[in-house]
Amino acid sequence: MATVLEAFCLILVAVFWGATNPFLKKGTEGIEKVKCGNAVAQLFAEMKFLIFNYKYMIPFLLNQSGSVLYYFTLASTDLSLAVLMSNALTFLFTLITGKLLGEDIGGKQEIAGMLLTLMGITLCIASNVRVES
Repeated sequence: MATVLEAFCLILVAVFWGATNPFLKKGTEGIEKVKCGNAVAQLFAEMKFLIFNYKYMIPFLLNQSGSVLYYFTLASTDLSLAVLMSNALTFLFTLITGKLLGEDIGGKQEIAGMLLTLMGITLCIASNVRVES
């Protein structure tokens, strides 16, 4: 059984992961223009491009904050619920954020999939969450 706080933390993890995915994608735009002579130099040039690109680093750090929160939440949460909630909701938040940024998320089938995922997660949370007083 998970507490309301644990469920909230897992939802927050999904927000951190999902909402940053489209921004990470946008932040890497232009990396294909980085060219160097050999594979090692290319790797370091691409790393330099990403590290000094605030459009990439800010979402990356927020994404990693979600990973830290996930790590600490796993210590006290049922693993089967934690993995389901965080990963399924990540897709949902990625699609919502992508849509808000103007990305094409598909049609009616994708919307129906998001709603079914949300309903399934709601059922899992309702059956596993306990309120502590």
